[in-house]
Amino acid sequence: MDCSNYKLYHVHGCDSREYLDSFFSDRAQMIFGEDTLIFPMEHLEKTFHLGHIKGDILIDLTKGSTIHHLYSACEFFKHIIVLKVQDRCILELKRWVDRRTGAFHWGHVAQHNVDREVKSDQLEDKEGKVRSALQHVVKCDFERENITEPIDLPPADCIISACLLDVISKDQEDFIRYIRKFSKLLKPGGYFLLFGVIDATYVTIGEHKFHVFTYNEEFAGKALVGEGFVIDRG
Repeated sequence: MDCSNYKLYHVHGCDSREYLDSFFSDRAQMIFGEDTLIFPMEHLEKTFHLGHIKGDILIDLTKGSTIHHLYSACEFFKHIIVLKVQDRCILELKRWVDRRTGAFHWGHVAQHNVDREVKSDQLEDKEGKVRSALQHVVKCDFERENITEPIDLPPADCIISACLLDVISKDQEDFIRYIRKFSKLLKPGGYFLLFGVIDATYVTIGEHKFHVFTYNEEFAGKALVGEGFVIDRG
């Protein structure tokens, strides 16, 4: 599908609050909740509780101003550095971290996470842990060789990227090029946790349609291996 038919997420930008309301809220009519909220949360919870992915620094490269996938991560990493290309997303995240009026409500995510833990924290404690870890939200530019220039980030023990490569990659070459750039943020032997939507062509946010690169699991696997990764779990 010709990406020129749709807007590009990192070029044209999108309404970050409308994106959250449409795909990550606790509204009953949110039809994609199982895919956008529950699956990544539970999958990451299982992955982290295996015990071998942990450390000091986690870098998050994810579409929108989402934090649901970080509730499990905050138990295994001291610092979470979130990279965003859009100022809107940065403001949205900082509004929640700083407990400002009008911040997006993530209480349903915190409750779901707490309910699943064997030793449940109080709800307020869980949200406090995420806020404490998530103190660094950094502007980035995917077209720079160092995407956080002029800032040089410390190498990460782990990177999470959820659905971002889908919307910033125009074609296979872009997808591979961005994986190569992201991998430079990792320590040798670090982990790259990649979430994506297979065989999609676009995503609708409000009245606007945004390009999604169409690929399958086989291509993603080959792209990662080609950039030096060893696939641990598919």
